[in-house]
Amino acid sequence: MKRCNWVESDAVNIPYHDEEWGVLVHDDRHLFEMLILEGAQAGLSWTTILKKREAYRDAFDNFDAEKIATYSDGKVQQLLQNAGIVRNKLKINAAIVNATCFLEVQKEYGSFDAYIWSFVGGKPIMNAWQTMDELPATSPESIEMSNSLRKKGFKFVGPTICYAYMQAVGMVNDHLVSCFRYEAVKALQT
Repeated sequence: MKRCNWVESDAVNIPYHDEEWGVLVHDDRHLFEMLILEGAQAGLSWTTILKKREAYRDAFDNFDAEKIATYSDGKVQQLLQNAGIVRNKLKINAAIVNATCFLEVQKEYGSFDAYIWSFVGGKPIMNAWQTMDELPATSPESIEMSNSLRKKGFKFVGPTICYAYMQAVGMVNDHLVSCFRYEAVKALQT
């Protein structure tokens, strides 16, 4: 079975690639989770974050934005002691700021889903890459998304993070054409 070249043979990458990566997400909680995890990944490998995902879910109240938005300095100190997550104060504080911003976006647009999917016109971008070298780190859409999120106060949402986010939640299909998931994800998106 041929997979995208970035997939490492381990217990977290294979199921993530085979079951999640590129699959459309319209659930606000899941969209928020992926936004926080992509921001946490900045400067690290995605494998590192996948291995810590369950610890993140536990530490961050299953990515309940309403709860996270109320985290106190004491909670931040507790999170900084949690070896199960990335103990970076800027990233932890960004998750709290992002929760507040996320809730504001929900109020403004009716859902985070409506807002975030507007950057691709409500439907996924279907790429047809032959090699990993063709995959971009950013796109015009990820740059626009990043600029908009930043204006709304979000942190750790640069264009590269936004592009990885778009890949993760199915806003773009970047499975290689030779990957067994390419056609399956394409079928889900039509």
